[in-house]
Amino acid sequence: MNTHTPKELVILSGKGGTGKTSLVAAFAALAERKVLADCDVDAADLHLLLQPEVRRRGTFSGGAKAVVRAQDCIGCGACLARCRYDAVRREGGGAGDARFAVDPLSCEGCGVCVWSCPVKAIDFQPQTGGEWFVSDTRHGPMVHARLGVAQENSGKLVTVVRREAARLAAERHLDTVIIDGPPGIGCPVSASIGGTTLVLIVTEPTVSGLHDLERVAQLAAHFKVRAMLCVNKSDLNSEMTATIRRFAAEKHLDVAGEIPYDTTATRAQLSGQSVMEFEPEGALARAVRSVWDDVRQALEHT
Repeated sequence: MNTHTPKELVILSGKGGTGKTSLVAAFAALAERKVLADCDVDAADLHLLLQPEVRRRGTFSGGAKAVVRAQDCIGCGACLARCRYDAVRREGGGAGDARFAVDPLSCEGCGVCVWSCPVKAIDFQPQTGGEWFVSDTRHGPMVHARLGVAQENSGKLVTVVRREAARLAAERHLDTVIIDGPPGIGCPVSASIGGTTLVLIVTEPTVSGLHDLERVAQLAAHFKVRAMLCVNKSDLNSEMTATIRRFAAEKHLDVAGEIPYDTTATRAQLSGQSVMEFEPEGALARAVRSVWDDVRQALEHT
């Protein structure tokens, strides 16, 4: 029986565009014995930097949709009357002569029409909501996913990605799972954070950045997961950076470090590399390495 339990580090931010994924890619270059997991399944982009080579894939069913069996429909209109999402479409004449169908893009999968049909002419069919992948990258194994167009239940897909990453780490006796989490505080974030070892919150020195930091910190506290803080582009507003540091001290959040604004990050992205690969001895890489050192030590003692 395999009892190896890897530690899980999840990198979060209150909104998109704070540099979270770039930091994960840099950590991937620095960390040893790890599995990478991209849990930002609604807008996954870690693969753009790591160019994964897919080794295994699976389908994800995020829910079910109603489908009317036309040959059994008696045209009573019960489904049309009860659908609150305008997903049922009338085809043909009036009651008794009409036939009805469900628009799959409008259907929310609530099942009311299935329950209300007097002749049980509506099926509730599981839908393929996306795919998940186990891949190889130049920095080690990676688990990632792609949500289908107009599909929801991404929190469930996040759970699948985390489960497969933890299983892969346990099988290969790897020490850490590094998770690129979704932005915000919604269902996908909750699915990313629950039961992890450590949260690293990436924020920017703005008023909205402080507000977003507060929300993510509250979520980490709710799940009783230790949280650390990294201020990206910290030199763009030194006064706000100081305010964020004071907030962190009040909330007993350890500050893993600050990363200055540097166009090297953009040039590295354009080259399809992390900053650690693009300019490993530059000022930006040194700042990122310092953040990683603090995070690594926190993981070891959590």
